[in-house]
Amino acid sequence: MSLSLVDLAWLLLAGGAAGAMNALAGGGTFLSFPALLAVGVPAVSANATNAVALWPASIASAWAGRRHWRSHVAVLWPLLAAALLGGVLGSGLLLLSGEALFRQLIPWLLLLATLLFTAAPWLRRLSQQRTVSGAHNSPAWLALHASGAVYGGFFGAGMGIVQLALLAVQGHDVQRASALKNLFSAVIYSVASLVFIAAGAISYHHLAVLLGATVLGGYLGGRLADRLAPQWLRVWVISVGSAMTLYYFLVA
Repeated sequence: MSLSLVDLAWLLLAGGAAGAMNALAGGGTFLSFPALLAVGVPAVSANATNAVALWPASIASAWAGRRHWRSHVAVLWPLLAAALLGGVLGSGLLLLSGEALFRQLIPWLLLLATLLFTAAPWLRRLSQQRTVSGAHNSPAWLALHASGAVYGGFFGAGMGIVQLALLAVQGHDVQRASALKNLFSAVIYSVASLVFIAAGAISYHHLAVLLGATVLGGYLGGRLADRLAPQWLRVWVISVGSAMTLYYFLVA
């Protein structure tokens, strides 16, 4: 199956923008998944192909922000395990049950996550969890992170917004939360991609077009997130979350 020049250009632009968007605030699926649908890929295959296309970009983004998390790996292991298990469960649920019900829930989940991230400074002042400690690996927090990973493995749009909201409320500053979000996203995309590949749900013809663009976009976005002033990164995150919420309420 050949692609027209217009389809090729659209996939390359959407892939690059999606990789950068995921690195900055999440929501890259908002661009790359509709692009795959627009060029004729069936919905479930488009979702699986999109996850695999963003997989290398998520790894590149996590590596670009490694200075924010590499000295805390021992503390992060429980959260990484929650991301891994949630990603496996979410991708398995997509293959077993489809995405119709989850499409109806997406705008409400995005709205909740965007509001939570916006209110994070106020919530943090009320919280006694001001530093990264064992309290952040309590069963309740692990369950919340695992739930976000299930969402990411199932569909992925807004997964970064959900993770940023949880990390901000836990007391992480915006730049460190962004780097940790990229690390957890890399784990979720990795396990989900392996599940989709094993199930034969990938359109490799379209995947080949997206991969290079998402890797480059993800790395550049990760470097930009590390340099942006925290207040501008917060504005970017809230703007992306609000735009995605409005889109899914109007279109989904």
